[in-house]
Amino acid sequence: MIEVTKMNGQKILINAHLIELVEETPDTVMTLTTGRKIIVKESRQEIKNLVKLYRQEFFGD
Repeated sequence: MIEVTKMNGQKILINAHLIELVEETPDTVMTLTTGRKIIVKESRQEIKNLVKLYRQEFFGD
């Protein structure tokens, strides 16, 4: 799981395997495979880096 920050400052954990799409519109919108959309403070690049780190820990890449 990766930790991201919602626009209200609340930190949440997201299952990185459920992320389908990340857009900057200019806010960063994460769309999950469930169809749920979450607006977060982190940039698209920050989320990409978090997912890469998670995958390295999870899969040992």
